[in-house]
Amino acid sequence: MSNALVSERRSAAQHALAEHLRLVSSGRIDEWIDLFTPDGILEFPYAPTGVPRRVQGRAALLAHMNNFPETFEVQFVDLVFHDTTDPATAIAEFRSTGRAVATGKPYEQTCISVVYTDDAGRITRYVDYWNPLVAIEALDPGTGGAGSDKIAFGS
Repeated sequence: MSNALVSERRSAAQHALAEHLRLVSSGRIDEWIDLFTPDGILEFPYAPTGVPRRVQGRAALLAHMNNFPETFEVQFVDLVFHDTTDPATAIAEFRSTGRAVATGKPYEQTCISVVYTDDAGRITRYVDYWNPLVAIEALDPGTGGAGSDKIAFGS
């Protein structure tokens, strides 16, 4: 693969990850879904009980993320990409800063995401390494961890 093609693929993968963050934080889930291939995958390796560890396909992804804007008001900041040996893969660290809408509690954490893209730069697999305890605490109205059942953002 030529250097120009490697650079183009790397740029497309990084763009897909950055667009994911931009569209999710702005609540534009109907546009966000177009970043994925029809059978795209979203994985949450550290998902707590009751939250899917893997969501596959645009319909399932949309159902899972549909209510995210009503659940969290969040911005993603301090985005840093890390070099990879595969230009179709992007790895990034970033922070979320915001709040849970229902409780008003802060939602602040550091995340690492690994994104795999196809030749067109669409996401085939997005692996999201986040701390579910931060989400549970933000969603907990004060009843000792009751927010864990509200992390599924879909209907």
